[in-house]
Amino acid sequence: MKAFLYGVCLMLPLFLASCGDDDLKNANSVAINKSILSRDRTLGVEIVYSDSARVKAKAYAPIMDKVTPANGSTYQEMIKGVNIDFYNPNGTIDGNLVCDYAIRKDTELKTEFRKNVVVKNKEGSTFSSQELIWDESKKYFYSNQRVYVKGADGSIGEGINFKAPQDFSTYEMNSGNGELNMKESVAP
Repeated sequence: MKAFLYGVCLMLPLFLASCGDDDLKNANSVAINKSILSRDRTLGVEIVYSDSARVKAKAYAPIMDKVTPANGSTYQEMIKGVNIDFYNPNGTIDGNLVCDYAIRKDTELKTEFRKNVVVKNKEGSTFSSQELIWDESKKYFYSNQRVYVKGADGSIGEGINFKAPQDFSTYEMNSGNGELNMKESVAP
């Protein structure tokens, strides 16, 4: 036992000498720059988006994290993706969006859908990309990533700088190419 206490007494000065003033200053600067945030997790979330007392969309996310960083700019992160049904004025589903990941930034009023994003509109067209952003204030979707479009008539196309209104009734994109099926009309 005396040998153990003697060893501790010899080692104690070495432990105390190993932390200098510079080390403490560095530790303090790291603590000052530390980002503090809170994260609230909800499982099995259903979100209803309405405007003027009319349901426009219902979304389901298996996991939704509401994150509040120290700077206060909150966001909702759906790390396991989201499935959204869009409703027409009659209350029936006329479109759908699914993806593997989504994040809604409160201060920007934008939702970013990422990884295997697929949208189907009421006409039966399918839009797919690795990224699609919904601008809530301007009421349209856009993407700078490549977007692939498959029409209900079998036409296919792709392009970048995609932009479409919320209902995907029309769209525009740049640097596009594809195959279109056009109906011939015979003049009477």
